[in-house]
Amino acid sequence: MTDTLHIVGGGMAGSEAAWAAAKQGIPVVIHEMRPLVATFAHKTEHLAEMVCSNSFRSDDDEQNAVGLLHWEMRAAGGVVMEAADANRLPAGGALAVDRDPFAEYVTKKLLSHPLISLSREEVTELPADGHWIFATGPLTSTALGAAIARETGSEALAFFDAIAPIVYFDSIDMSKAWMQSRYDKGETEEERTAYLNCPMDKAQYDAFIDALLGADKTEFHEGETAGYFDGCLPIEVMAERGRETLRHGPMKPVGLTNPHQPDVKAHAIVQLRRDNALGTLYNIVGFQTKMKYGAQTEVFRTIPGLENAQFARLGGIHRNTFLNSPTLLDAQMRLRSRPNIRFAGQITGVEGYVESAAMGLLAGRLAAAEILGHTADAPPPTTATGALVTHITGGAEAKTFQPMNVNFGLFPPVEGLKGGRRGRRDRYQAYTDRAKADWSAWLAPQAVDAA
Repeated sequence: MTDTLHIVGGGMAGSEAAWAAAKQGIPVVIHEMRPLVATFAHKTEHLAEMVCSNSFRSDDDEQNAVGLLHWEMRAAGGVVMEAADANRLPAGGALAVDRDPFAEYVTKKLLSHPLISLSREEVTELPADGHWIFATGPLTSTALGAAIARETGSEALAFFDAIAPIVYFDSIDMSKAWMQSRYDKGETEEERTAYLNCPMDKAQYDAFIDALLGADKTEFHEGETAGYFDGCLPIEVMAERGRETLRHGPMKPVGLTNPHQPDVKAHAIVQLRRDNALGTLYNIVGFQTKMKYGAQTEVFRTIPGLENAQFARLGGIHRNTFLNSPTLLDAQMRLRSRPNIRFAGQITGVEGYVESAAMGLLAGRLAAAEILGHTADAPPPTTATGALVTHITGGAEAKTFQPMNVNFGLFPPVEGLKGGRRGRRDRYQAYTDRAKADWSAWLAPQAVDAA
């Protein structure tokens, strides 16, 4: 085999693409610019470094679309889910991981494969020949971004991602906070106590909202517009939409009972989730922010239990770019104007670690099939992976295209099922049952594993 697959970007999508292709016997070179060229958000040289959160969200593969996506990636032998399972942290029904060991696991796994090599360099142009996957993620370098814009004939769309802060556990006042997952969800005691909760009464909540709205915020550079992805809104932007918004979002008080005051119903609750296996670090769930650092410490220390909080990392905000994929990519994820190039991951307009990795897995398989001399069809839209790729390569409306998490709204309906909230459980079960059967059938003829 003389054809090599070149993958630009060593994040979730690039790592998964490399693993998928190498398993098919294809030599792979990963081109990763870090640490030669740093980014705002990355802190290590590892592949698949997690930045914004340490959560892969729900792991329920019967009632949740992202949980179904987990199932599909596990069934395909993906390295990201293998690493996540090996470095899992208690998080109720969610899949959270110890982020540094996770990235170390992926890096070691990839670099120990005889067909995968790593080149530390910045790629600044789109190559005219060869087999390439660009998986440069939300922080595509300025030079490469300009090259993509020149090729596509339009400027890349842009929005802004915000990062939540991380608190040292030993600085949290546990006489006010307590450990409990919402509705005591989880099969073990560790899972049922996976979240740390800080309660607020109405006066405390109102004071917090006032402080949040009045805090100094990061200013955007000239020419930048503050378009946010709705699934990752800064808390101050949510608060600006209405004083009660946070109480019905990340600070909702339902499903939790304060053991310090079991007869008192909290008006709002701030949740923190373990960020590492040692339990020394906790991230504040849903608290992405664009507040300036000084303002963050002042505002977050008004939260009961966090009055003396020490922060391992404060929140931040960074620019995120993505393609108008419905107009630029074909069903094989190839750039229409340069079919030797595929795109994968967040730059294609999917949102979330798992979605990005899934698009990497698919791009790697499609590229490997092409190099081996045959064409693999994309998975059917009845699967989670297929629903995502169908959405970004033509299912979405190009004029209003925005980043999208996987959700059952992307799936073709199952005929004969009751609509509305009352029929949702049966409907979701039918979606997942159908998806698992169709995904298994799609995988079967591609089960070549040369690793």
